[in-house]
Amino acid sequence: MLPESRLSAAVIDDAVPDPLAVCRRLAGRCPLILLAEDSSFENRLAAARAGVEALVAKPLEVNELADWLDHFAGARAETRYSIVIVDDDQLLAAAYAMALRRAGMQVTSVSDPAQAIEVIAAAAPDLILMDLQMPGIDGIELARVIRQTRRHLSLPILFLSAEQDTQRQILARRLGGDDFIPKPVDLDRLVTLVRLRAERARSLRAVMESDSLTGLLNHARFKERLVLELERARRHGHTLSLVIFDLDHFKSVNDNYGHLVGDRVIRGTARSLQKRLRRTDVIGRYGGEEFAALLIGTAPTEAHGIIEHLRERFAAASFDTESASFSVTFSAGIAGNAGGVEAEAMISAADAALYAAKRAGRNRVMVAPA
Repeated sequence: MLPESRLSAAVIDDAVPDPLAVCRRLAGRCPLILLAEDSSFENRLAAARAGVEALVAKPLEVNELADWLDHFAGARAETRYSIVIVDDDQLLAAAYAMALRRAGMQVTSVSDPAQAIEVIAAAAPDLILMDLQMPGIDGIELARVIRQTRRHLSLPILFLSAEQDTQRQILARRLGGDDFIPKPVDLDRLVTLVRLRAERARSLRAVMESDSLTGLLNHARFKERLVLELERARRHGHTLSLVIFDLDHFKSVNDNYGHLVGDRVIRGTARSLQKRLRRTDVIGRYGGEEFAALLIGTAPTEAHGIIEHLRERFAAASFDTESASFSVTFSAGIAGNAGGVEAEAMISAADAALYAAKRAGRNRVMVAPA
């Protein structure tokens, strides 16, 4: 018997006898990754019917397999969904919250709709559960207010309502709602629907916000996170360091070995950052061969030591091709959030430190003046 509670995923090679039978035996215990010579539609369909969630074609691309393993490990580590309940009836809200907390979710309740925006910004929820009928403002109006913020456009909103008017329900969906849960609410059904919607929303958000090559946050989302983390740091008096990395002489990698190898280097750099930095840190692909990271609760002097160690380890690693083996270095600039600096000023300071490192000879880390 496999220790299900400890498994993030199982990898099955189609070289084993009857690999799909093996998949069927393991299906439901953990996510399944099939390594397959045959990546045709027919084989993919058969794999899906056997419970396979990811198929990696042979010859094996190690980074693709590693990305899938990271994806499933991350999904397992982040199953505690964050839910915000907006309902003026505090007793009902408490009942909903208790049912969701028992299912392992993190719940924040707000009874005053006027406070909803502030609560949502602080909680960064995966889903909002909202009463459709509230005094002073109805759920449709509040949903429209929430949707006025760009980062909330894809945030699921489930209405709790006894509304039977089909046209009213269509209007609610058109103006910001995603689904209705009829009152009186069956708590077991509530938990199931909320979990399914939150899981789907988190998966879609990960795709929308991620760089397609590395899986890291894309440029726009990273800058949004920088603004959010700066706001959080100001509220709680925390330190924060922004690091901008740039691979040295990357053009020569593409010129000498080709763009496919260049892509391998980009993905290898991303994996190195993910492996060496903490899970609580925020990492993004800033563009091309540039990366960025937010080191939460870390002052620039401390960040310098962390990134310097990472730089040394990265420079010592090698990338292998059929004809050669080579190494790559990076330069980095670091800026802190002292003095209540705004996001753009912090980016400019880290950029200036990065260019100073480049001018000083590359393959080094420099900190911007406070």
